[in-house]
Amino acid sequence: MGRKFLNSPTAYALGMFAMMVPSQAFASFFNYYYVEKLGLSLGLATIARTIYLIWDAVNNPMAGYLSDRTRTRYGRRRPWIFFSTPAFMLAFIMVFSVPKGLGNTELFVWLLTSLILFEGIATLLWVNYGALFPELFKGDRLRAKASAVQQGFQIVAILIGTALTPILYEWIGFGWMSVVYSLIFGVFMTWFALSVREKDSTHQEAPLPLIAAFRETLSNKPFWIFNIAGSFAQTVNGLLAALLPFYAKYVLNISEGEVSILMGAVFVSIIPLVAIWYLISRKLGGLRSWRLALAVYGLSVIPLWFAGSLGSGIVAGILVGFGMAGFLVTPAMLSSRIIDLDAERTGRRREGIYTAVAGFITRSSGLIAAVAFWIVGLIYGYQSGDDPGPQPETVFRVLICVVPLILLAMSFVISLFMKNLEEPGQSKRPV
Repeated sequence: MGRKFLNSPTAYALGMFAMMVPSQAFASFFNYYYVEKLGLSLGLATIARTIYLIWDAVNNPMAGYLSDRTRTRYGRRRPWIFFSTPAFMLAFIMVFSVPKGLGNTELFVWLLTSLILFEGIATLLWVNYGALFPELFKGDRLRAKASAVQQGFQIVAILIGTALTPILYEWIGFGWMSVVYSLIFGVFMTWFALSVREKDSTHQEAPLPLIAAFRETLSNKPFWIFNIAGSFAQTVNGLLAALLPFYAKYVLNISEGEVSILMGAVFVSIIPLVAIWYLISRKLGGLRSWRLALAVYGLSVIPLWFAGSLGSGIVAGILVGFGMAGFLVTPAMLSSRIIDLDAERTGRRREGIYTAVAGFITRSSGLIAAVAFWIVGLIYGYQSGDDPGPQPETVFRVLICVVPLILLAMSFVISLFMKNLEEPGQSKRPV
């Protein structure tokens, strides 16, 4: 393995690609598989999802705490990644390989069990993967480059997980689809794990006790400002991805086949646009580029209100892609700097706990999206596809444009409370 590839941004991005292919397929299709294909009642599916979210709230911080306490000659994070990789493959296959003949109750038990296993193992992977970033990449310029490369790989994985999945499960079924994605994950995750090296972790300072570790994390003001602002912006990411098919149907009035063209235009455009945000991040630094990305993202959703055809929808979608690319690239620099400052203050590297708590805050943004959908639907009378109410076009214009604009405005205002966290030795620049 070449020395230049070892610990490079491309080597690190392999892990993002590996995890996002099955994770995107899971997020997009597991509910459809159980409710639409297998006939599980929506009520039981909702209960399983609620328990899943509670389990996620518990296991994320604990995974980070355990990771930070690990001391081996192979590092703190890599042993967890090697251990979790085959377990993740089996858990993902379990989600989409339900035995035939299960009744409603048995199907619920299978779903709940597979969700708990899948989420628990996925947490170990995501926490330890994310915790490697601040250690492997030092300085704003290198972190901006690594983040841009990482997000490019992520978008490719999202395209595979969304566009290829329906083709695969129609051709070979959900079970074999999960096997294919598990093998892709296994190959690229192992490649990633073999391509990174941590600093020696066997002689580091003793980790903080559990209560002290959480107290330090929860009392970190920049951490909370950064993640609360980010949670509103992350809600927009989820809303846009989930609402594009509805927007295409009710606002743009295009066929289902053209929906793929629209979604492809949005997500494919992000890949080259991350390079622009990399250059912006290098010039402005972490805080100013992050704040600018939130402002641009907010403005970029406005053209969605005025689109009315496939062509205008694609143009509006590409503009949104520019804003989204900024939000995907810029946070890594600032979050890594927050962790660096914590290490200077405590004398300990605690990437795991910070990555874990931030991950939970980010995932909880899905609740904001669900509440927004419910409130707007209630106001305009939208119930379902069978009963869309008198103004479905307005419903989805508001949800895909007005709600994101409000959320991103809130993110930007919150970001104004973040102080400059520039690295020592950098020239003082006004923020």
